[in-house]
Formats: sequence, structure tokens, C-alpha cells
Amino acid sequence: MSTSESLAFDPNRGVAAWRRVADAIEADISSGRLLPGDRVAPEQQLAERFGVNRHTVRRGLSALAERGLVRATQGSGTFVEARPLAYPIGLKTRFSEIMAKAGKEARGEFVSAEHGTADAVIAAALGVTSGAPVLEMHTINRADGVALSLARSFFPLPRFLGLDQMFATKGSLTKAYKKLGIDDYKRLSTRITARPADAGEAQSLDIPPGRTLLVVNSINVDMAGERIQATQSRFVADRVELVVER
Repeated sequence: MSTSESLAFDPNRGVAAWRRVADAIEADISSGRLLPGDRVAPEQQLAERFGVNRHTVRRGLSALAERGLVRATQGSGTFVEARPLAYPIGLKTRFSEIMAKAGKEARGEFVSAEHGTADAVIAAALGVTSGAPVLEMHTINRADGVALSLARSFFPLPRFLGLDQMFATKGSLTKAYKKLGIDDYKRLSTRITARPADAGEAQSLDIPPGRTLLVVNSINVDMAGERIQATQSRFVADRVELVVER
């Protein structure tokens, strides 16, 4: 460790050691020494660099993760977060097409599905009677392997019987729709709010609990105007920039 680093991390100075670690790594990011997608040095190397213990390093990295500057991936390490992706929301919103235009590899990951009945809110969104049978499906959307959003979607039954298995195979809702004879569809409505991520959402999205989520409630219709899908998507706020198009 150089003399300047030793002085900078003098434990007798007023700033907490973990904060000084966080500030130094943030400076590396701001200056371009660490670029989006780069892997941050392992905890042991950082501990040696700054003359602190690994617990102190871990706390500094956690502070950066809470601010959306880095993300910790279990078994892989800590990485600099990419700049937010522009995510247009318009008449036709297709995750795979949006990611392709951004030069990213898109993948829809199937999590779970079950048959149930529509409550009053879901019934109104799908234009069915309360208690009508629906398919509920949970998915994760990833770009280059990084989780961007969680989705909880509802589809009327029996029209969409088997859609979950098709999605699990294809990794794309648009492709699954085509298997059921729906060649095209469009957005009927979109509502956007925000809230903190709970523990379960945080674990699925590789973020600390409490990070801001953009909650997008949407309804899609087929080209005949019949409602086919009601979805609540939860986007990591600092990984996407929602662009509402007319």
C-alpha cells in the first residue's frame, strides 16, 4: 500500500473506514477506472489495499449496492452496475425487441404458474366476471443475464391453457402467444408507481431490500380488442429508464 493510501485510510481520521472504502471505489467508477459490467476486486484484495478487515469492505460494498452503483451476485462477485437501459412503453411493448435494439440478449425466465380464480381487481382488468378461472404466471426478465424485472401476469382460461409451459420452453411471451394463434397484440393501458423492494423481490433481482422498484401495471389486448393479459411488472429503478411513447 502506498503512503498516500495509508494516509487516506488512517483509522484516526473522522470518516468511518467503510465509508472511505465506498468513496474510493465510487471514485474508481466515476473516473472510468472501473467500467459498467466490470468485476470489483475480491474482498480480500480490497481489504489489503485499504488496510481494513473484510467486514469493513463488505459494509462499504453494501452501501454502494444500496445506491445502485454495484451489484453482488452470489458465487460470482461484485460488479459495477450498467447504466440504465431505455425501456420504451408504447402501443406495442416487446421486451425481446427492446433488448435487441439495445444490443442485449433477452431472456424471460419462468418461475411458477398456477390456476386460480380472478378477484375483483383482476376480473376488471381482464374484462371477466369475478371468480372466473385464470392462469397466474410469475417470471423474471433478464438482459445479458442481469435481472431487470419481475412480472406477475394473469390470463383468462380456458383460452390460455398451457401458455405457461410454452413460455417456459420459449422464454418469450410473444412466441408463446404465437403458439396459441395470437400473432400480434397491443397495450391497452399502463399505470406506473414506485415503492421499495421487499426481501423476496430483492433476492430475485440481486439487489438489497429497500431499493426502489418501478411498478408497472399493464393490460394487453389482442388485435380484436379482447383483453388477454393483466400484468404487474416490478423494474429495478436504476437499471431501466421508462420512456412513455405515444
